[in-house]
Parts: sequence; C-alpha cells; structure tokens
Amino acid sequence: MKKKYFIILLTLVLITSCKQEMHLTRIEGERIEINDSLSGNQDIENFIKPFREHVNNDLDSVIAYSVDTYTKNDGELNTAIGNFMADAVKEMAGPVFKTRTGNNIDIVMLNHGGIRSILSKGDVTSRTAYQIMPFENSVVVTGLKGTSVKKMINYLQKAKRAHPISGMSIKLNVDFELLEANVNGEVIEDNKTYYVATNDYLYNGGDNMSFFREGDSLHTLDYKIRNVLIDYFKKVDTLDLRADNRFIKTN
Repeated sequence: MKKKYFIILLTLVLITSCKQEMHLTRIEGERIEINDSLSGNQDIENFIKPFREHVNNDLDSVIAYSVDTYTKNDGELNTAIGNFMADAVKEMAGPVFKTRTGNNIDIVMLNHGGIRSILSKGDVTSRTAYQIMPFENSVVVTGLKGTSVKKMINYLQKAKRAHPISGMSIKLNVDFELLEANVNGEVIEDNKTYYVATNDYLYNGGDNMSFFREGDSLHTLDYKIRNVLIDYFKKVDTLDLRADNRFIKTN
C-alpha cells in the first residue's frame, strides 16, 4: 500500500495599524500532497546510496539461525519468544551488572506488548532484532525488597498475560490464585533485596508497573534491549526456543 503524506502550508494574514500593532485576522491553508508523482533529487540519492547500502549490509548479515517460528501468542502465561528475551537480558546484562556492582541479577521482567514481531524460522540477522524490539528501551536494574517482588507477582497474577520473566517461578491454580512462587528456586523473603532487571519504560511506570519505583536503587546499564538480542544471537548461533514451567496455571 502506498503511503501519502501532506504538507500543510499556513499563511497568517495580519493587519497593521498606524501604531504598528499587528492583529491576526485569519489563517489560510493549502494542502500539498506528496506522492510518487514527485521526483527525487538524484544528487541526494547518489550521496545517500553508499551509506544506505552499508547499513543494509550490516543489518542483513546472518548472525544466527532459528529452528522454528515463534510468536508472543504461542502460550497463555509464558512463551518461547518471551522466555528467550528475558533469559537473554539475564545472561547478557548480568555480567555487566556484576562487574559494576558485585551483585547478580536475580529476576528479569519485561512486557508482552514490547515484543513487536515474530521470530521467523531460518536465518536471523541484526534486522531481526530491530523488528522484534524497534524501541530504544535500555536495561535498568533496581533493588526490590521481597514485599515489592510479591507485588510484581500479584501484577502478573492479575494480568493473566505472558509477560516475559526469568529467574522467577510462579504457579497458579485454574482460578488464577497463587499456589507458589519463588526466586531462583528459593522462597521469597520479605526483607531481602532482589536485583530486578527491566527496561527503562517499565521502570518509569509503563504498563502500570508501579512496583519498580519502590526499589532502593537504580542502575542504568546503557545497554539497549535490542543490542542484548543481537549479542545473544551472535553468542548462541542456533535458536531452539521453548516454553517451560516458569509461569504456569495448573488444571
């Protein structure tokens, strides 16, 4: 489908009195349609071409292979692509956080809506990462007490959606009531600090995730989620993703 763009030209009609005061009397507008009938500037095209080709070559270079096609709608409470994204953040951002603070990332939580494309079977490129995560969101880590982690779990319980998580296990009954939850296989302690990685959009209250702001610290890693995915693709080479039991509802 061809896109049409318009430029609106506005003319401000003013009148001037003998005292040099100006008063707006009317606004006139003209709409100019921009479409394929307008010819491009070949000099500009020639100048841009090598840069465009260089960028496209970088974006389309194969860096991994996906054994199947994965979408964010493949599961009720956890999906293969969501698990992959959360695990990738934990694995790739974890060492950065450890080097800077001496602490480990305990939990990762992202948002279901942040997954913007499928991961198709076949060659995986940097462009794939841009399609899955087109936003400029970066990884941040905050220290949450166990009481706030429980609020996070309560959010997930009520959302009934496959928000990507890592490092945490949640089990609900058929009525979405909490049966058990743990962090890295251990019971959650109310007064213990857990280091939770997310993105800056969610930390600032996106998707109503207000519990992140209860953290006692904030660490900005300057590591975009998109770059996390690219680095992870290069590291693992072959993507064989799985949904699992990290967030489930029992019958």
